[in-house]
Amino acid sequence: MKEIKINITDLTLNYGTKTALHNVSLTIPTMKISALIGPSGCGKSTFLRTLNRMNDLIDNVKIKGEILIDDVNIYDKNIDVVELRKKVGMVFQKSNPFAKSIFENVAYGPRINGINNKKELSEIVENSLKKAAIWDEVKDRLKDSALSLSGGQQQRLCIARTLAVNPEIILMDEPASALDPLSTAKIEELMHELKEHYTIVIVTHNMQQAARTSDFTAFFYLGEIIEFGKTKMIFTNPEKKQTEDYITGRFG
Repeated sequence: MKEIKINITDLTLNYGTKTALHNVSLTIPTMKISALIGPSGCGKSTFLRTLNRMNDLIDNVKIKGEILIDDVNIYDKNIDVVELRKKVGMVFQKSNPFAKSIFENVAYGPRINGINNKKELSEIVENSLKKAAIWDEVKDRLKDSALSLSGGQQQRLCIARTLAVNPEIILMDEPASALDPLSTAKIEELMHELKEHYTIVIVTHNMQQAARTSDFTAFFYLGEIIEFGKTKMIFTNPEKKQTEDYITGRFG
């Protein structure tokens, strides 16, 4: 297994005339949690969305540079974006379950990928809910609406829905920012379990969360990467003064 899952070189992204990312170069290790921190508007979420080409959906976006996942340039014109997004799943800040049953939320991805066998779907749904640490809470309610679940449960359901199509990478954009402390702790615990099988990249405003959950941390400021390294080093002995000032609360 390769040590590096994602290799980003000289990534620059413009929204019209505004530069949101400037010459970002970064290597993201396989089956680790990499956290992206930095003040609001510094480019963290924009960067995250370049990894599964979600920015393609926005008008006037220009992207230069290279993003390799398993040595394949994901911006190559021959890339199937649907296949890419199966491989690189995304969990958003606000849980967004469909107005369908719990079962159908998780079965949705496999169904649109052509799996219709009831037994196979049931196995995928059960396995995905178990991996997302929510099976025991919902196994007797699979026909209930997903919207009847609590916020923390909805977010874990959305993680199960992401897992159901067998991704290799999971992107999380502030997945716990709308949750109470107990639900946040469950999501963090879940991330630790998931990194046994998936490469995880998380955007978080919560520095304690980055310190608790991630193996590596990247500090973004004004669309640039200021510093990237092992989380322990970034939080205890950063190389750059800007990183230290941000972590100690002197700015941002």
